[in-house]
Amino acid sequence: MIQVVAETGSTNADLAASSGGEGDWLRAERQLAGRGRQGRAWASPVGNLYASTIVRPRVSDPAAPTLTLVAAVALHDAVSVMFDPASPFLRAGEQPEERQGGLAIKWPNDLLLNGAKLSGILLERAGDVVIAGFGVNVAHHPDLPDRPTTSLAAHGVAVAPATLLDILAESFARWLATWRGHGLEPVRAAWLDRAHPVGTALCVHQPDGSRVDGLFDGLDDAGALLLRLAGGERQVIHAADVFLL
Repeated sequence: MIQVVAETGSTNADLAASSGGEGDWLRAERQLAGRGRQGRAWASPVGNLYASTIVRPRVSDPAAPTLTLVAAVALHDAVSVMFDPASPFLRAGEQPEERQGGLAIKWPNDLLLNGAKLSGILLERAGDVVIAGFGVNVAHHPDLPDRPTTSLAAHGVAVAPATLLDILAESFARWLATWRGHGLEPVRAAWLDRAHPVGTALCVHQPDGSRVDGLFDGLDDAGALLLRLAGGERQVIHAADVFLL
């Protein structure tokens, strides 16, 4: 079920306070207190997608934090539909193959389009449920001082947020079923297949304020980032802000 409201503080916060069931979605036309990772504010003008859904982890499921990989792969697949050669959402004259080739996941779950941030995903625990929130720059993108950003509209896509959410909800349900029924490995493999290439230069800002530069070296078995340092050693990153160099 997808519920739509004209305005709210945060779709994540609303679902966390609700008694909704798994698979319920809440979309807002506009958020007044949207949040990104590590408590950052998320600009929420009308025309973009702001939506959250509920997952109720089971004892037999993989570790709940790995839902971040599920969310990233599901969003990548939903946005890829926009750039399919047969897509009805592309303006005439656009080159869908070029745009689709520039779509990549950056750890843990940012979606980049030609190197610029297109979306953000925030997973939060609320009692016995996990709330997965998605923000996608559909019609607008903010001007940020620390990273390039973009929107679907800037790449010739004209799609309503409601239509994109319909596609995303189906994609998320499919990948959630894979994660639940077959474990983390097929999701991890799909994430790697959709990520920027191994060897991509990364700058990692760790929670303690330190910075580490290295090369993307894949994911470990639990979904943590593997960073190859200049000396050849490999560092495992569990929490950080990651930037392309």
